[in-house]
Amino acid sequence: MADHINLLKLCVGAESVEDLEDWQTSQAHRWPAGRAVHVTRMWPKREAELLAGGSLYWIIKGQVLARQRILGLERVTGGDGIDRCALLMDTEVIRTQAAPRRPFQGWRYLAPEDSPRDLPKGRAQEEPLPEELARALAEIGLR
Repeated sequence: MADHINLLKLCVGAESVEDLEDWQTSQAHRWPAGRAVHVTRMWPKREAELLAGGSLYWIIKGQVLARQRILGLERVTGGDGIDRCALLMDTEVIRTQAAPRRPFQGWRYLAPEDSPRDLPKGRAQEEPLPEELARALAEIGLR
């Protein structure tokens, strides 16, 4: 069994990995140096496993396409007075093999053995397969 766990989350509003990267670059002035931040409502109960090497895997347009290493968790209070969890992540966005996922609310845990593999650096700019094809390949175990 792995000693870490990952998170899986929809990247709402992004049409591509480049959109995610551009948005994070535009927000970097608000965050600690060398970190990207994503605030979520719920605090992960498996905090120790996340901090033991976990990543946040981003779903963009129905497919997991990228991940960022989780470096820490921080409690933040919103303008409404409600405590939330800030995921502190490495700024490097690592592209992964495309893996289809249906939409859901919030985030989900993702076991390392179920996580898409990283793309080799030279393949980082490849276009993902069309969603229907990627889903069909995943259903028969070829993706």
